Parts: sequence; C-alpha cells; structure tokens
Amino acid sequence: MSQPSSLQPAANAPPSSDDVLEQLSRVAQTERGGLAAVARQEGLSPEEAIDCVQDALVTLLDLVQTGQVDAQVGPAPVLVTIVRNAARNQRRRHFRARPHLELEKREIADERDVLQEELLARAEDTVRLRACVAELCEIQRAVVTLRLLEERPGESVAEILGVSQNHVAVLLHRAKSALRQCMAG
Repeated sequence: MSQPSSLQPAANAPPSSDDVLEQLSRVAQTERGGLAAVARQEGLSPEEAIDCVQDALVTLLDLVQTGQVDAQVGPAPVLVTIVRNAARNQRRRHFRARPHLELEKREIADERDVLQEELLARAEDTVRLRACVAELCEIQRAVVTLRLLEERPGESVAEILGVSQNHVAVLLHRAKSALRQCMAG
C-alpha cells in the first residue's frame, strides 16, 4: 500500500491550522479503515475502534498545532502508534486480554486488498455453486431456480412444475442437501 500523503506546508512556510486540518482530513478519509483495523486487532469493538481513530486524529492535530510533532512528517506512522496505544489503553481499562503482536507485523491494512480478496472469494463461490447447480437433476434445478433464485412461493412453483407443494418442498430439501455436499467437497 502506498503511504498516505504527508502533512507538508506550502513553500517552506509554517503550515496554517487550516492547511493541517485539510491534510489530516484527507488522510483520515483514505486511511480510516486501516487505522480502525489496527484498533480492532488490539481487541476493540467496531464502534470503539472508530472512536479510537477519531481520538487519534484529534490528538495528532493537537500535537502538530502545539509543535510537538513536525507537520512535515508523514502522519501514517504517528497515527498507527497513537491508535495502537489508545486501543491498548482502552482495552486495559476494560480488562480485555489480547496478546500484543510485534510492531513489524502491524501495518495499516489496505481496504482495497481486503475488498478485492473478499470479492474474489465470492466469485469463486459463485462459480462453484453454479457448477453444483448444474449437477442437479432437471427437476431439482428447476425448483432451486424458481424457489431460491426467483423467490417464488411454493404454490407457484408447484403449479408451474405440475407437482404438489409437498413434493416441491421435498425436492428443495434434497437439492439443498446436494448443494451443501457439493460446496463442501
């Protein structure tokens, strides 16, 4: 993942608080998911992780404005450290036991990579499911298509196929069982 934009003043002049606020805002928008992931890895709930990231951004802004952190230094490592320490402190206050990982193993996760991996996994599951549906007998495939994919009621499926509702339920049950076995194998 590329490093986020750094807090750089315009033309070697000390940055105004508006410039710093704008740059921090951009970093917050691009890196918030990764920073929340760092807090989640430390044992916080999703809501607590978001609060922790927001507090870290405010803390960094205060540190930059008071001159304790150089505005020209990239904010990502500082934000990761602030988020990690705040999450650990909050976890300690609430007695949540989680082992610490070494700093080198914790980096800001790239949301795009996670999303791409998830989409790829879904696509693979879809392909596998289509192959499994294709292996079903014709009547079971018709029941699965009408009942599950088109979301038609059982009576309608029974009418279309010319069978009883109970038979549709049995066919659907057997088809689901076959699909589970196929997907697991």
